[in-house]
Parts: sequence; structure tokens; C-alpha cells
Amino acid sequence: MLERAETDQYASRSLAELARLAQQGQREAFRHIVERCNQRLYRAARSVLKQDADAQDALQEAYVNAFRHIDSFRGDAELTTWLTRIVLNECYHHLRGTHAATVDIEQLDTVEAQSPAHSFSPRHDMEDPCNSAARAQIRELIEQSVSALPEAFRAVFMLRDIEQCSVQETADALDIRPETVKTRLFRARRLLRHSLQAQLSSSLADAFPFLGTRCAALTERVMARLAALPEPQRPHQAVTLRPPSVPRREPPPDGAPQPSEPVKPQTP
Repeated sequence: MLERAETDQYASRSLAELARLAQQGQREAFRHIVERCNQRLYRAARSVLKQDADAQDALQEAYVNAFRHIDSFRGDAELTTWLTRIVLNECYHHLRGTHAATVDIEQLDTVEAQSPAHSFSPRHDMEDPCNSAARAQIRELIEQSVSALPEAFRAVFMLRDIEQCSVQETADALDIRPETVKTRLFRARRLLRHSLQAQLSSSLADAFPFLGTRCAALTERVMARLAALPEPQRPHQAVTLRPPSVPRREPPPDGAPQPSEPVKPQTP
């Protein structure tokens, strides 16, 4: 019951309030910050880093850095804005480290010329089931949109974009001029783009999800790293203000003159 009461206490706090509690050393408050901001910050990381694992690593490092420097958060901007900047900086740092290990193009050409080419078929059986399901849904959506195209446009689109035929091959197959192939392909792509945009716009908010078990797992990794950190030294401690005490007046010794009472002005 006590643990639930503490959880409810943090759950009812705003992000700004949680930040102030984290500045006082309350790591459980920072846990709630992580849980609330995970999806937004993960999406910010994926906007820079293409790989899910890289984005999660950068996000984890950003959270640790944010906790170490939580005292520098003054509240001039939203906490989410402050955290997003830290995440993006960590992502760019990751990119710089990745680019530092690049190989010269000429070296790659030499290696490719000396090495035999190998072809690897995709292993769909080892693919993430979530990715497989998403790919199947996208394929079905594309097929429906292509099927809805006018016949003349659909034939050109199928040969050019799906079968990867050249303009001349498509023109010969359909017995039309190459210029007509280009015009119909342009219109087919425009119609397809509008159709897919209308169907996908409602799903954009669900893209790059980071909820449920993934969110919980990252949160636990972050909290485990924070637990290994030394307790931060907080320069400013909360001080309870008390009313100033009134000094007690001691009676004068025997024979000493009594203090004169202030003269009250007389009312005319």
C-alpha cells in the first residue's frame, strides 16, 4: 500500500514538479519522467538515427546525462524541450563517432574488385514478427491502391515501377509512345500518392511506437545505471523558515532607573 501511495504521489505531479523533485535527489521522480517522455524522445532519436538499437542506446545515454545535470534545468523551457535537446546532441555525437570509422571509397572499390560477390537471400523466417506483420499490411495497402488506378495508368505503373522495365520496354509492350509512358507514370504516381496519403494520415500518430514492454525495459536499464551513480551533492538544501524570536526583556537591577515609557501625543 505504501509503494502504491508513493507511485500515485508521483503520478499526479506535473513534469515541472517531477523535475524539482529529481533536483532534490528523488530518483523515483526521474523514473516517472522517463516513463512519460520515452515515446517522444525515442521518436526524436529515430529522426536522426536509422537503427532502433542505436536510437535506444543514445536515448539511454541522454537520460543518464540529463540526470547528472538536472540541477542545470531552470524551467525557462519545457522539460520535454530540454530533454529533446540532450537526446539530439547525443544522437549527433553517435553519428560523429560512426562517421569517424568510415572507409575511403577507393579502398572499398579495391576490396570489391578482389573479392567474389556473394548473394544472400533474405531470411524472412528470422525476421521480427512485428516487422513482418507491418510489411504485410503495407503491401496489402499498396496493392489495393494500385488496383484502384485507372487501367491505362495501372499498366504503366506495374511495368515501370514494379517490374522495373525501361521506358522503351514499357512503350513497346503497351504499343504506346515513350512520351505517353512518362505522362501516364507521372499521373499514376500522383494518384497513388494521394490515395496512400489519405489512408496513412490517420496512422501517422502510431508510427515509431515506444510503449509497453519496450518502454518498461528501457526505463529499467536507465534506473539501473542511475542506481550505480554516486549520490549527487546538492548545494541548496530546503530550509524551513521560522518566525524571528523576540528577545525577552530582563528586569533592571535594584536601584537602576526604570526605562521611560514613550510619551503618547495628547489629542486636542
